Amino acid sequence: MSRKELVRRYTLFIGSVLVNAFSIAVITKALLGTSPISSVPYVLSLFTPYTMGQYTIYMNLLFILLEMAMMKKQEIKEKRYELMSQVPITLCFGLFIDVSMHVLLTWLNPTYYLAQILTLLVGCFLLGLGISLEVKANVAMVTGEYLVQIISKFVRHEFGFVKVCFDVTLVTISCILSLCFLHGIEGVREGTVVAALIVGPISHFLMPYWHIFDKWLCVTPPKEATVHDKPYPVVITITREYGSGGRLLGEMVAKALNIKSYDKELIAMVAQESRLPEKYIADNEQKVSSNYLMHIIMQDYEAPIEKSLSSRDALFVSQSRVIRKIAAEESCVIIGRCSDYILKDFPDTSVIRVFCYTNPEDACRRCTEDYHVSPDNVQSEIASINRTRISHYQYFTGRKWGDPHYYNLMVNTGSMSLQTACDLIVRLYKEKA
Repeated sequence: MSRKELVRRYTLFIGSVLVNAFSIAVITKALLGTSPISSVPYVLSLFTPYTMGQYTIYMNLLFILLEMAMMKKQEIKEKRYELMSQVPITLCFGLFIDVSMHVLLTWLNPTYYLAQILTLLVGCFLLGLGISLEVKANVAMVTGEYLVQIISKFVRHEFGFVKVCFDVTLVTISCILSLCFLHGIEGVREGTVVAALIVGPISHFLMPYWHIFDKWLCVTPPKEATVHDKPYPVVITITREYGSGGRLLGEMVAKALNIKSYDKELIAMVAQESRLPEKYIADNEQKVSSNYLMHIIMQDYEAPIEKSLSSRDALFVSQSRVIRKIAAEESCVIIGRCSDYILKDFPDTSVIRVFCYTNPEDACRRCTEDYHVSPDNVQSEIASINRTRISHYQYFTGRKWGDPHYYNLMVNTGSMSLQTACDLIVRLYKEKA
């Protein structure tokens, strides 16, 4: 990373820290409880002469010591710059919370419940915005989130579980302090729950919009996408609705062109790359959690996906590496797995992106005749699998599944035979090859 890029990334990161501090002040000013990470400093500020920002600094400095206590000497030495950088970040964060609370937002005192709700939602949106900018900067993490990652590695448990336990612990401490010194629950209310639930999804929703910073940040495509000592192979990606025959179509195209088709074959390759069990990959490679509430709570939103400790994120990153490696080495057909998006920075002349869909009647017929799905359950099965694919695709890409603007060819297998669709793709391939 060049010095110029590093300066710009840290500029964006400091901006995100200021936005985060300001948004926590807005959430707190709503008087419906503050965010879990700020609950202890806020409650302490209510019965002592010190401010919320000052306690935030003290607490985060304690977090840094806890991080070091859970790291080996060699790891501390390797990550000394990351640890040292958290000190000025913490000072900046805590000071700007106080500036926001006692200078910038002195006028903000909502009294009606509706006004408090609106203030809370505005604060949550701003916090989500700040976190998404922090992720985009991709140079550092605020101390609280860094501690959760260190704990997760130390106890060897899923990030989401540790994050929930961490937040619950802070909220519990806040409630105990409040009951002991304020004779009631202060600082922890419905706003605390709302912030815990919606800030992450807001951050994830905003992330795709920050591609506008790519050029300014001097972001360049990965090496294998820009440097090549020979012409790129032509790769066909097939995204498909369940029951549209997309997998069979991919196999037909591969046979007609005498190239490989990758579908289930990717599981073993990804297992080798990620060291995750093949069964886990088969069960989770093209879906997110079926429990949406648990998914949004447990997800690691505050780290770039390549640094995330979430097993599903790690699986997607490993799968992406495998797909990119294959696409750089040979012409082939790749079925599903967000491959159209994963290869987004490959030359347009080297990727043919196909979306395969059909009408409900044709999908039901194919599922019952070819996939042996019970006629009684076929409609619900189709709807369920398509919802899963949509959720998985949109979560990892930030794009709308099936948007024709992202594909070279939209194939309706309900109005044409698979052979006709195959011929169209083969013809397009031969024009590019």
